[in-house]
Amino acid sequence: MLRTGIILGSTRPGRNGEAVAHWVHDLAVKRGDAEYELIDLKDYGLGNLDEPEHPAMGRYQHEHTKRWSATISPLDAFVIVTPEYNNSYPGALKNALDFLYAEWANKAAGFVGYGVDGAPRAISHLRHVLGLLSVATVSNQVGLSIHTDFADGFKPAAVHEDRLNLVLDQVLAWGSALRALRTGSAEPAR
Repeated sequence: MLRTGIILGSTRPGRNGEAVAHWVHDLAVKRGDAEYELIDLKDYGLGNLDEPEHPAMGRYQHEHTKRWSATISPLDAFVIVTPEYNNSYPGALKNALDFLYAEWANKAAGFVGYGVDGAPRAISHLRHVLGLLSVATVSNQVGLSIHTDFADGFKPAAVHEDRLNLVLDQVLAWGSALRALRTGSAEPAR
């Protein structure tokens, strides 16, 4: 069964992302088609990138990096929950991506963004960075609006559940295909 991490990409106190990440996790688990793990960046205390060697070397000296690596390594795919701050994603999320290298490669990712207009620029920036880390990003995404989906607490419009299911469908399909590539069990193209 595929292992999929739902990464909460904000560490900000009072963040809306916690409710969003739990919503994603709860809906995903109900599907019963993969193992889903909620990963909160706040729990890793990564701070600013402080490893003396380049992450591509995989020689980590700090316990927080080793723990982060051990969390990301066994996963096949990701759903990243991100706010949009000043037309991009949070620095804590960028930092978490930068701490590792090989752990991300040949895996799939989808996105659930939230902000004034659903975080399209944050997601666009994430697609670019993840592409450089050899992560395949899926085309569907969920964009939650602060004005409508958080007007009276977090109450996402019903259409977002359908969109999330499309994201998960794609993430699992790509995650499965890339898992075969990583494990060497993919059959050669004919």
